[in-house]
Amino acid sequence: MNAHSPSKRRLPAAIHLALIGALSVTVLGTSLTTSAWAQDSSAQYHFDIPAGPLEAAIARFSSITGSSISFQPGAASQQRSPGLQGNHGVLQGLQQLLGGSNLQAVELGSGSFTLIVRDKAMTLEATSITGSSLRNSATTEGTGSYTTGVTSTATKMNLSIRETPQSVSVVTRQQIEDQGLSTINDAAMKTPGLNMQKNGAERYNLYARGFPVDNIMYDGLPIDLNSTDTISPANLAMYDRVEIVRGANGLIQGTGNPSAAINLVRKRPTAEFQSSINLSAGSWDNYRSELDVSGPLIENGKLRGRAVASYQDGNSFQDELSKEHSLFYAIGEAEISDSTTLTLSYNHQNENNNVAWGGGLPTAVNGGDLHLSRSTSFLANWEYWDKEMDTLHLELQYRFDNDWALRVSGNRSWSSLNYYGGYPARRANNLGSLRYNVSGGQYKDTQSSYDIYLNGPFQLLNRTHEIVLGYSYRENDYDTHGSGTTAVATDIDPHSFDPGSWAKPSVNLYDFMDIRDMTQEGLYATGRFTLNDQLKLIVGTRLDWYDYQYLYNWKGDISITEAKETRHLTRYAGLLYDLDQNHTLYTSYTDIFQPQSNRNTSGQLIDPIEGKNYEVGIKGEYFDGALNASIAIFLIDQENRSSEVDDPTTCNVYPSSTCYEPAGKVRSKGIEIELNGAITPAWQLAAGYAFAEAKYKKDANTANEGKLFDTDIPRHQFKATSMYNLPNALNRWRVGASFYYQSAVYNEGTTSGQNWKVEQEDYSVIDLITTYKASEHLDLRFALNNLLDEKYYQSIGQNISTWPTTFYGAPRNFQVSATYRF
Repeated sequence: MNAHSPSKRRLPAAIHLALIGALSVTVLGTSLTTSAWAQDSSAQYHFDIPAGPLEAAIARFSSITGSSISFQPGAASQQRSPGLQGNHGVLQGLQQLLGGSNLQAVELGSGSFTLIVRDKAMTLEATSITGSSLRNSATTEGTGSYTTGVTSTATKMNLSIRETPQSVSVVTRQQIEDQGLSTINDAAMKTPGLNMQKNGAERYNLYARGFPVDNIMYDGLPIDLNSTDTISPANLAMYDRVEIVRGANGLIQGTGNPSAAINLVRKRPTAEFQSSINLSAGSWDNYRSELDVSGPLIENGKLRGRAVASYQDGNSFQDELSKEHSLFYAIGEAEISDSTTLTLSYNHQNENNNVAWGGGLPTAVNGGDLHLSRSTSFLANWEYWDKEMDTLHLELQYRFDNDWALRVSGNRSWSSLNYYGGYPARRANNLGSLRYNVSGGQYKDTQSSYDIYLNGPFQLLNRTHEIVLGYSYRENDYDTHGSGTTAVATDIDPHSFDPGSWAKPSVNLYDFMDIRDMTQEGLYATGRFTLNDQLKLIVGTRLDWYDYQYLYNWKGDISITEAKETRHLTRYAGLLYDLDQNHTLYTSYTDIFQPQSNRNTSGQLIDPIEGKNYEVGIKGEYFDGALNASIAIFLIDQENRSSEVDDPTTCNVYPSSTCYEPAGKVRSKGIEIELNGAITPAWQLAAGYAFAEAKYKKDANTANEGKLFDTDIPRHQFKATSMYNLPNALNRWRVGASFYYQSAVYNEGTTSGQNWKVEQEDYSVIDLITTYKASEHLDLRFALNNLLDEKYYQSIGQNISTWPTTFYGAPRNFQVSATYRF
């Protein structure tokens, strides 16, 4: 099948609109009844809850039965449950689950219970556990949920998704395991509104709302993704969840695109011992193993530790490609006192990739499809792309007696890349000839990020409010050297060639040097004010000092560029109004400021981007937070955003790189609809539709006005993943599916007088998932990906003259895995 020809199996427009309409009706309904969650007193449920911390056991019990369980804060802490196995009724099962504790269950009706200390009634305010997670907990591990209780990525305050005046998604630990997600790129492809594109075999860019994601956060501390060649995609084996806040995020990160803030939250040590091992095998000899051990290191539990290790080795559907990835993660947590906790973690990632520098497939001179097999690869057996990344993280938390808290944290990473490889390309003065260019290089990147903030409640006008005061500092030292390109083959026939016959060339690793140093520090403050019982106001501001130095040495031709910004002000405001107990209207505003490292045709830095981000929406929270829904409408205006020139031959750095031009004013607007969590106690769903359209509003070239800013980012996306626990005798089985749809994309331009267009029509991909609880300790998982074997370009070429970035998506493939919990 032609990769960019209309697919007979693509999602029809009528079905596409029907799915969106159905989701909209679900989200906009004035209320969701709890009838699906009501308990039949005679109903039997199958339980496989291991012995362990009582709070976690209650949360899991609530997830399975849909029961609402409330109890006094702290009443279940430091207590253990014997666990629960087999088939039981709700009340009978809950009583056994509480065995050995000092709590007993009192039935309130309609599937609700309260827990009281035996022989002693409790009259203080209760904490509620409903659906699938602790109501005030952010941790998703062990909850079985597709949503979380609270997040802090947007404002550093622990707010529920409903209380956050921006569009928020969370990829939970359960989703990671159900869908077999290995890296942050996998998670992005499952998250509504996010798009992943490849500009090399192991080079990735993430996009949201029409713009690239240029920072990623680790436990709230950002690092720069502009040097993605050295930054290894995060291995999800060590993370509890991924939090995504779409839109501008300058209040927390300072500089950044109005795309999304992606926050990877590490797994933490557990109060009770637990361990697991996961083994998986899949198509093209792909094998992966994970080991996770956690628990107390001393008898009183005040010193806890956790270690995670993973190893992956496999080939690809592309000829000759192979990858070997490993991870080691260790974290220790010490309760220095009742109010002070110190956390220290270290992780090491190593990648040995037998892949090319580029790895993409060429197109015809006019951008048309060459009808190559998906297995086609230009890789020679001496090419490699190897990475290492070490990260050290330190965190100190101090809790005051008045509910205030101080958090000091720091993150430092050391990354390196060694590569030797090439890509097929065409010379601008001879577009009809295809050649293979090779170069090599060694890159090093050291990044540090530090943050200290104080937050807590205060009283004003007889109401409780909250404030955050903080300071952050970041620095990035990026140092590379490499070679110019050397052609090892010319006049290649893309349908019949032999990379094995290409001799490894000798290159000079010191043809160029690229040194970049960036520092940024900022002061920030955020306040959440309760104006009345229904109306909340969140306001924030940030002052930033930014310094950027860039030295580029091309064979002795040195250019030095500097950029500096002093006391740049970023403003943030959000207003939320509770319509009823389930729904909240919100609106928010954020300033945009983004210094740019892209250069124009003369080699000069393009001035910083500035703009404004507006958002309005409605959020729903059902079953005490077990299910979250939202609709968001956004508008983003940016001025001076750089855009890649249509003809790279006009660049002073051609052909070693490309260059950019200021795009005047670009406006992005769209809508996002999302539903996450438990539809019923047995049915978890994560689904969303996103439309984003970025166009030139004003430009020096008036012909661009009204045109799309970036044509290879899909304007429409629909993503859904669902898992259902079968009832009665089949209750050991869970069945599910994953669905992905995106609209058509293209790139077009003119090179040396040749008009060209590379395109991919809209397409959809379906995956199937089944899990089986073989025993109390053993879980099996079966996945069939790209069920209909859709042939499509996952990423398309930026042009026809430099390295091609056209990559096929994976054909139909399978994965089987087994997880044993000790």
